[in-house]
This record gives sequence, C-alpha cells and structure tokens, in this order.
Amino acid sequence: MTATLTERSEGTAAHKGFNPKRKLENRDRGRCYPREVERDDHGIAGPSERTRSPSLILSRRRAGSFGTISLYAVRPLSQSVKIASVVGARPQFIKAAPVSREIRQHHEEILVHTGQHYDENMSDVFFEVLDMPRPDYNLGVGSASHSRQTAEMMHGLEDVFEREKPDLVLVYGDTNSTLAGALVASKMGRPLGHVEAGLRSFNRSMPEEINRVVSDHLSALLFCPTQTAVENLAKEGIGRGVHLVGDVMYDVALQSAQAARSRDILQRFGVQKGEYILVTLHRPASVDDRATLEGIVDALLRSGRTVVFPIHPRTRKNLEAFGLWEPLRAKVKAIEPVDYLDFIALLMGASKVVTDSGGVQKEAYFFGVPCITLRDETEWIETVEDGWNALVGTDTADILDAIEKFNPSGTKSKSFGDGHAAEKIALILDKFV
Repeated sequence: MTATLTERSEGTAAHKGFNPKRKLENRDRGRCYPREVERDDHGIAGPSERTRSPSLILSRRRAGSFGTISLYAVRPLSQSVKIASVVGARPQFIKAAPVSREIRQHHEEILVHTGQHYDENMSDVFFEVLDMPRPDYNLGVGSASHSRQTAEMMHGLEDVFEREKPDLVLVYGDTNSTLAGALVASKMGRPLGHVEAGLRSFNRSMPEEINRVVSDHLSALLFCPTQTAVENLAKEGIGRGVHLVGDVMYDVALQSAQAARSRDILQRFGVQKGEYILVTLHRPASVDDRATLEGIVDALLRSGRTVVFPIHPRTRKNLEAFGLWEPLRAKVKAIEPVDYLDFIALLMGASKVVTDSGGVQKEAYFFGVPCITLRDETEWIETVEDGWNALVGTDTADILDAIEKFNPSGTKSKSFGDGHAAEKIALILDKFV
C-alpha cells in the first residue's frame, strides 16, 4: 500500500473519516507565529489501542490544555520562511522540542510525524510532556521492513512537501524517518539541515549508520553535537555548512531535570533510589535473534538486582514469540513505555543503566549514571573515553561482570555544549534562509 493524503478528525488518536480520495483542507495561514501551548505537570502512561493505516493523515495544529506555563514567545514574524521538520521516533521528539520552540519565534514550521513510533507512550504523550505543538501532518506509516517503511514515508513526505513547498527541510538523528526526509528533500531540490550530524559508529551493518552517512552527504547545513562529529565529517570531505552547536538533548536534559525530580514514578513501582538497574532494549541486533535476546534476559535474571525494564513494543513482541516473556516478567519489573520525564526520573534514580540505545548512553552521562551498553561500538565515543560507558556486547558473562564491577567515579570532562544548542541552530537558520 502507498501513503495517500486523507483527512483526520482534529484531536483524535485513531484514524477517522478515512477517504481514499486526495482531499486536503487549507491550513490556517492567517497565523505567522505559534499559538500558546501550555504545560502539564503530569505524565500520561499506559497502553494505547490504536487503529493504524499506512495513509497520510492531516491534523490541524491544536493548543494543549495542560496547565498555564508556555515556553513559546508569541510575536509577529519578519521575513519568515517555512521550515518542514520531520520526526518519527522518541529520540527525535526530544531533539526537536527545543529546536521547534526556537524556530517558531522566527519562522513558520511545518511539523511532520512519520508515524514510525505509533504507540501512545512512544509518540503522542511525548508531544504533551515536551510542550511540543501537535504535528501538522501524521503519515501513519507504522511498523514495516526498513525498505517498505522508508518507501511509505518517502511517498507521504513527497505529497506534504509538494503541497507546503518548504524553504528548508530539517531532519534529526539517524532513523528511517531521517533517511526518508533527506532523500525526498534532495530529490525535490529542497535545502536540507541535519541535526546531530557527523556521528559515526563505523559499523555499516547498522541501519542507523547508513541513515547518518546518507543524510550528512545530502545536507547543506550540518549541526554537530561534538567536536568528534565535526572531525568525522572532515575525514569524509565535508567541511562546508558544518556547525558545532552542541547537543540538543543536553538542552532538554537541563530544562527537564527539575520537573523529572518531582515525578513519583519510583514510588509507583515500589523502588528506592540507587537500588535498581534500569534497562532499555530495542535494536534489531539485540532483540531479533532468539539466542542473543535469551542471553540478555538470562543475565538480567541472574544479576540478583532489582531490574526496572520499560518494554519497547518490538522487544515485547519478540520476548513473547521466543517464550521469554513469562520468565522475565516473573522476576523483573517489566513495565509499559513511559513518558520522557518519568524515564528521566527512573534514570536519575538508577544505580546503573543497561541499554543498547545511543540516546540513553548520553542521558546516563548527563546525569552521572554508569552505563552498560550492549553493543561493540558506539557513536558517542566521548562517554567511553571519559570512563562512564562500558561497551560489553551481548555475551551473558560480560553483562553480568559489568553489572557487578563497573563502578566509574570522578568528574565528567567531555563537552556536549552549553545547553543552548537549539538557540544556535535557530540563529544559523536565520542567516541561511
């Protein structure tokens, strides 16, 4: 099936009013600046039952109703341009939140959600907690093979870009949403900006590595989080349009720490600060092979530690298919995915984190939590060089050894910026467009 433009009832999570005809309402063009968006003090967690379709769904931007604090400056725009921002997965919502706030002080932003993460706790709730505007478009692509998912995204994005005619397209990170946005922007002759450019794991068997490399080589603006990223691009002959701005996830971490500390999630799950290990697991290399996943589960069960494990939908599906779900659930606090602030609260309270996520490696470093990474390489080499991140792979004995013995100490010396990366990106965009 291919993505087509269809209508959606405003403010709903499920697809309604499906119409196979290409029919679009005119967006509200009377506003050149974002409306006030309000903040909530409460996270929304719990399973979501959603009806998904690979159709592109148009949803009007709507204001939130979650309190009274707004992070948006409301002022008229002068010589504003249109920027299309493409997101689709949890890490991208986090990265886009501060950048979107800055962009909308100067320009018109079209926010496009590909639907790569479609569970409420992996997607919808993040817009509320991070004080982000609702997407103008949701492609509703959902889960599929890498090639099919990317193709569906490209079809939908082409329709959006053809209709909106953005002056610049902005992509984030290294997901299939990143690759799809980069390819369509290039094919349609739209300038491309890549936030979190220059990262390299040097493992071309990882889909994320291919997505990074292709997106960087198609970009006119490359926003690098670290000096290492700048150097990686230089080695590939990329020097023009490269900007060292710092890490936007560090911006969010600094802005969110106080709110996360007020969360009661530790009490809700009956754990004490410093007395549990936090686990995240979602990469295909970790969860798609039965023997590998079984070895990781075995290490967690044998660790003798309290384990809190927010289960990614992909991971749970494979745990159930491989007959590992019931043994895991019997000894581990296996919970539904949680919102960003709840996750940060769990991370800050953990004695260690065991993960295969690039973003979680950084977040652990930001908050001084020892990180055990179930990979043989990382794009965030700074966290390893500083001694706070141990790359142990997926061998059961190595995981157990790290859980028992990895106890880094001392200061963290590596720089991920000054907490103002989003502002720097916005200023560069002002000059470029």
